[in-house]
Amino acid sequence: MQTLTQRLPIALLAAGSMSAAPPPHTILPGYWESVNKIVFPISKTTTDRRCITPKDVAKFLAGPSTHIYACTYPIQNVGNGQMSFAGECVDKKGRKVQISGHGAYTDTTLQMTADGNFRVAGIPIPFEATTDAHRIGDVCPQEAAK
Repeated sequence: MQTLTQRLPIALLAAGSMSAAPPPHTILPGYWESVNKIVFPISKTTTDRRCITPKDVAKFLAGPSTHIYACTYPIQNVGNGQMSFAGECVDKKGRKVQISGHGAYTDTTLQMTADGNFRVAGIPIPFEATTDAHRIGDVCPQEAAK
């Protein structure tokens, strides 16, 4: 029969392995393709391919980001395959766009819906947009890695 001191290390090991949090579920780095649609007020679809490095994963999940706008998202929730965000994007001329959205992701896919508004002559104009992205490769082509 085992004594308490003989059983204690096994119990501690078991408890330690059960209480250790699994790594957070997120997208995998690699080469990704995104189909981005603005569905209101004007309809426009673009396709973007880009390299997502391990350091880019959190930014990619934080909310939309483009080379035209500098975006900040003070409200961000990412986990368990779900994401939500709210913030503001500013273009190079200082024009601001309020944006919020939500979506779902797996290791190799991401679907996101966003809405917001921008102003034209002081009049708020609402918009809706979607992104449907998927991982197309483990390794980025040399031109995409730049």
